[in-house]
Amino acid sequence: MIKIEDIAAGVRAGNVRALAKAITLIESRNLDHSLATTTLLDELLPDTGKSIRLGISGVPGVGKSTFIEAFGMYLLSQGHKVAVLTVDPSSQISGGSILGDKTRMEELAREANAFIRPSPAGDTLGGVARKTRETMLTCEAAGYDVIIVETVGVGQSEITVASMVDFFLLLQLPNAGDELQGIKRGVMEIADAILINKAEGDNLPRAKLARQQYVNALHMLKPKSMNWQVPAMLCSALHNQGISEVWDAIVDFRTRMQASGELEDRRKLQANDWMWTLLQDDLKQMFLRHPKIEVLLPQIQESVASGTTTPGAAVRRLLGAFKRG
Repeated sequence: MIKIEDIAAGVRAGNVRALAKAITLIESRNLDHSLATTTLLDELLPDTGKSIRLGISGVPGVGKSTFIEAFGMYLLSQGHKVAVLTVDPSSQISGGSILGDKTRMEELAREANAFIRPSPAGDTLGGVARKTRETMLTCEAAGYDVIIVETVGVGQSEITVASMVDFFLLLQLPNAGDELQGIKRGVMEIADAILINKAEGDNLPRAKLARQQYVNALHMLKPKSMNWQVPAMLCSALHNQGISEVWDAIVDFRTRMQASGELEDRRKLQANDWMWTLLQDDLKQMFLRHPKIEVLLPQIQESVASGTTTPGAAVRRLLGAFKRG
């Protein structure tokens, strides 16, 4: 039998084994475990919310792992406790790999005040958000004061992660022209800072040009906040250059957002959005598990696929069966 009080006490005490148990419980698809997770999170909730929540994304090859390791090691040297949660939509197929994530950040993984964990995607990207949010709260309760959520995929995963963090950092390569063409406006609009990595050696002139082009591009976008101008910065994670400046920008951002009340408002909005996401997810599962729907759904899907029923008519028939009970 799962003793929620014992797990919660262990998490609050910063016990890594208790934290791992709690996250395993969160990631379980067992219905009983789902109810236990709710109880656990209710128990831990008073100890959450005190961290800085960071989202980090970027195109493949930009050096996210190298940057997170260098950044994490810097934060540890400043007395922080750091949790890194990786969000990979492709892990629906592979199931993710803790070993893989720890191999990418070997030095950070060895540190006592660092915790690295992948978030399995589940059935949907929404499933990623659900598990990652709950894992993030659990890490906060365990005393980690900087939570880094890394998105491995590009596209919708970035929007999802941006909806659960305080600060979203977008990493880019120094190839200014090519990169600017490839950036989606939506991703630029959710960034709180743009960081051009690999600004070193022969890349440095290109990186400086890229920074100027990003600055110009950012001026054409409507600012997310009247209290913050999104900066375009340079760094070389490989050579540990520009790392402290990134943290200074994040601290400055947090100070401004707290002073204006925007940080509290953002978190309130995120909590409400999360509630609706969970409600929609649970309603969908309830619908799909309904005995009549389980029988009827394969037939209706076949009819829609073969073109004998329109999707609209199929939905009305399924909802009618659900309402009749």
